[in-house]
Amino acid sequence: MTNNEIQYDLLVITGATASGKTAIAAQVASRLNGEIISADSRQVYRRMDIGTGKDLKDYIVDGKPVPVHLLDIAEPGYKYNVFEYQRDFLKVYSDLKRRDVFPVVCGGSGMYIDSIISGYRLLEVPPDHALRQELEGRTLGELTRILGEYKTLHNVTDIDTPKRAIRAIEIERYYRSSGVSAKSFPELKTLVTGILYDRDSRRRRISGRLGERLANGMIEEVRKLKEEGIGSESLIYYGLEYKYITYYLDGRIGYDEMVRTLETEIHRFAKRQMTWFRGMERKGIKIHWIDGNLPVDQKSDLILNLLKKVITS
Repeated sequence: MTNNEIQYDLLVITGATASGKTAIAAQVASRLNGEIISADSRQVYRRMDIGTGKDLKDYIVDGKPVPVHLLDIAEPGYKYNVFEYQRDFLKVYSDLKRRDVFPVVCGGSGMYIDSIISGYRLLEVPPDHALRQELEGRTLGELTRILGEYKTLHNVTDIDTPKRAIRAIEIERYYRSSGVSAKSFPELKTLVTGILYDRDSRRRRISGRLGERLANGMIEEVRKLKEEGIGSESLIYYGLEYKYITYYLDGRIGYDEMVRTLETEIHRFAKRQMTWFRGMERKGIKIHWIDGNLPVDQKSDLILNLLKKVITS
């Protein structure tokens, strides 16, 4: 298939954690002579490989590496955000278009994906320390109600902690008070596909992958980050694997409790991801769901066939 046959500007391949989307995206990109743009909020960090599931071997197709962008672009301890992702995405997207290379976005960070499909407002908002102090100590429910006074909340998976809710209020307050117009994000004709497993299959895949990562040195990865001087609070901020392994290394919980709790939290995270995707669908974003149990080649064929179709209203 040539780029002239494709009726879209962009292909997105998403899905919950452990859905195998990276291998499929790499195969599709290889067949298109395209390149991948990662949409994962934690894979931007260097030396955070096992815990974030970079699965670098999946980017090798028929012995050749498929180029991938927006991996390993920030140091651990930094708090990369969706504004920076939009900015960095546009830089890569513009370069690929200039080179006539088709972009394939792959990742499970729903907010990042939604930000480029829906065109979130591009405006870097400075921290409001006085507001943060004023809101400190409020419950998540109270903060959600405050945020609801500024905008309609289509879903709340992006404000699942008080810290994120305070930042969301900070952003909306800045928009309202500054009078500064945000930059517009280009409207992209995007085909959105998702790899879908039933609940039981997804749980088995998550549990199996967790065991593999623990066996492959995930605890040692976190230990090395701590030895570099990355503080516990910074690692806990990244959540899931980094949070609970840090608790274990700090002696707050035992090994068995760490594994058990982490497994439960990853299952919950996958459920929140699916909630986010359903929220995107309610907003009118069509996601073409593909059965995860199909062979990789068949899933790739289905996606490539969808790319050939002309967009209809």
